[in-house]
Amino acid sequence: MKLHELKPAKGATHKVKRIGRGDGSGHGGTATKGTKGAQARTGYKSKMGHEGGQMPIQRRIPKRGFKNPNRIEYKVLNLGQIEQLAAKYGFTEFSLENLYINGLIGQTDRIKLLGNGEIKGKYTFKVNAASEKAKAAIEAAGGTVEIVK
Repeated sequence: MKLHELKPAKGATHKVKRIGRGDGSGHGGTATKGTKGAQARTGYKSKMGHEGGQMPIQRRIPKRGFKNPNRIEYKVLNLGQIEQLAAKYGFTEFSLENLYINGLIGQTDRIKLLGNGEIKGKYTFKVNAASEKAKAAIEAAGGTVEIVK
């Protein structure tokens, strides 16, 4: 086999569709745009979301509720999860840095402690928010909670 004998595989190449180059090209006359009308003309642009006179989807679907721009989203950490995480990752301190380094939260995530479950070990927490029940349970087990902004 030589370089000048190389050919692409059968069906790998396609003939280029040359539009508006006369009748001999097979695409002459109307240049594959049909006959007359705005869509055959240059500069045609349809409106975004236009459905040909049918009621557009953004008007068919009703509006419901609203998004609060001041809402603060928290990743939740329940007391029941803490023992498992401490055993798996060897945590004694639950800080945003520790959780981020171990891939448990994103860089901009906020953490809130909730009091669902039980805690046995003595851990320190540096989180963005904590419920009163969670704080009381951690302090009863000998741990500390520090709120970080």
